[in-house]
Amino acid sequence: MTGNHGLTTPIDTGTRILEAARACLLADGYARLSTRKVADEAGVPLSQIHYHFGSKDELILSLLRAETDRLLERQTDMFRRELPLWKRWNLACEYFDVDISSGYVRVLQEMTAAGWSSETVGKEMRQIMEGWGQLLLSVARDAEAKGISLGGFTPEEVVALVSAAFVGAESLILLGMEADELPLRGALRRVGELIRVAEDGQAR
Repeated sequence: MTGNHGLTTPIDTGTRILEAARACLLADGYARLSTRKVADEAGVPLSQIHYHFGSKDELILSLLRAETDRLLERQTDMFRRELPLWKRWNLACEYFDVDISSGYVRVLQEMTAAGWSSETVGKEMRQIMEGWGQLLLSVARDAEAKGISLGGFTPEEVVALVSAAFVGAESLILLGMEADELPLRGALRRVGELIRVAEDGQAR
């Protein structure tokens, strides 16, 4: 980024800390994450982490909130496109691959696990997951309103199943269990074919 005089604008301290936290989290995992190492990576005193974020949990949650807001906006824009639902599903699968590669899914899963034993983290994670759920619910209700068969499921039940499928696939992929006998991403993409059949039937 450059200012009016063509000079590079330095990244603000908070952003630099978040970028360092992401790098450390991906390298070490949440359990072994050290705020001192994050400070060293960011090139700032340890006190700056406490000043900007207060705690290790709040630091990682801030990172996750920022990433989630950006990705929810991306996903919302995609689902608003005038495309058949099955094509939008396939785009969501492509985004799924991107989000695994970027490290977002790793951070999401790490903090979900942390939320099992921390009510503070758990509350934040529920809010983040509810944001994704509300987006999916709007898509399912829109499909139902257009006459696309949900196979007897309510929109809420569809969201529950889709959420479980993607979050479960994320966990298994991060564990390294994806293989020919467990083709997780391929199976998710095949759902797009079922949606296409349903849409084609509705169009006749």
